[in-house]
Amino acid sequence: MKIGDVAERTGVATRMIRYYESQGLLEPTRGTNGYRVYDEADVDRVRRIRNHVTAGVPTRLIRAVLDMEKPTWTRECTAELAQMLGKELAALDERIACLSASRETLRGFLAGAVVPADA
Repeated sequence: MKIGDVAERTGVATRMIRYYESQGLLEPTRGTNGYRVYDEADVDRVRRIRNHVTAGVPTRLIRAVLDMEKPTWTRECTAELAQMLGKELAALDERIACLSASRETLRGFLAGAVVPADA
């Protein structure tokens, strides 16, 4: 399938899909005409990349995370990667705590709000 088909199925802009490729996150095959050719595995990978990006994981770590999902991954982790992942996990926990606090604040506002009947 073509890049436009992947974009439509995943909700990810073609420009971002090309960016994922430039970052080494995605490796579509090339047809004889030089066009990118995607398959179902690529569609799934683009979705997983998008989910990580949406969660705030930097692309440099997404590649490491996706590599760990491969069946050939051995569970061994370099000290540098472990440190990067630890820092990212701490940052994610901090963002989750902040978002949770914001959610509770909004809930409190809505619980006490008077909404006009015609709104």
